[in-house]
Amino acid sequence: MKLSARNTFKGKVTEIKEGVVNCEVLIDVGGTIVTSIITKDAVNSLSLAEGGVAYAVIKASNVMVMVD
Repeated sequence: MKLSARNTFKGKVTEIKEGVVNCEVLIDVGGTIVTSIITKDAVNSLSLAEGGVAYAVIKASNVMVMVD
């Protein structure tokens, strides 16, 4: 599969927090946890499971930077 997003990170699903409609999916990418909120239908159609491999694909027009 080809994708236009430049920021694609392969990782391991460490946790899926299921809500009523959406799920919070945590993916460990080299020791950094990337969190995404997706629908329960998406979790099911992707067959996501804790311990499985998934890609975090980040496509954003803005990235904010902050310092103390």
